[in-house]
Amino acid sequence: MNLFVIAGMVGPWQVVIIVFALVLLFGGKKIPELMKGLGQGMKEFKKATESEDKEKDKDEEDKKDK
Repeated sequence: MNLFVIAGMVGPWQVVIIVFALVLLFGGKKIPELMKGLGQGMKEFKKATESEDKEKDKDEEDKKDK
């Protein structure tokens, strides 16, 4: 099943239930640490994709020069 279809089916009450379940599972003190780790992971992913794009652009410029 397509992820976008599933994401479109999530309403505000489902989000509240998911957040409540996360607090129950990890506790209130662990949530900020988890979010920090998630943010750092997203930052690293963005950095990696940007460097990949720069390398791709450089390769295309090298091909044009030849």
